[in-house]
Amino acid sequence: MTTGDATSATKAEPTWPDDIYNLLKTHDIRQVALVPDAGHSRLIRRCLADNAMQVTTLTTEEEGIALMAGAWLGGDKSVLLMQSSGVGNCINMLSLATLHRTPMPMIVTMRGDFGEFNPAQVPMGHATQAVLEAMGTLVHRADRVEDVAPTVDATLRLAFNTFRPAATLIGQRVLGAKTFGKD
Repeated sequence: MTTGDATSATKAEPTWPDDIYNLLKTHDIRQVALVPDAGHSRLIRRCLADNAMQVTTLTTEEEGIALMAGAWLGGDKSVLLMQSSGVGNCINMLSLATLHRTPMPMIVTMRGDFGEFNPAQVPMGHATQAVLEAMGTLVHRADRVEDVAPTVDATLRLAFNTFRPAATLIGQRVLGAKTFGKD
């Protein structure tokens, strides 16, 4: 492989957002709740372009928990897309999912993780998995691109087969560490 090929390969757009979108279709997800997030931007665009999906932009992540409960009661499957900094907003609401045996799959892009530049992201990024697990959420993590699709598939299956919250955490090794424009 020449140096030019290596550069092209590293700049190629990742396919994991498309893989997640395809999984949402396979699992008949009809409602997508989200707070806009750069890590999910390609997946969000795919969902917005799909007329069979109802995409709801939230003002805060805990609204997504209520939306997913309502979707489930109304006969629809849903998913919540958010960044790890929003997980803390959902903690009290997650008790509803456990009490009412409601599937609540979440796909969480991580901050405060591998190579983070923003110190304000580190506390919640460090606590995300433990906090979710403390509230009864089944959590799996994908830190390699090739693990994203199978991990999201497992999360969707767990949520809908066990009627409880389940989350995939997509690590910054997959997303790439954000910067203030410095490389």
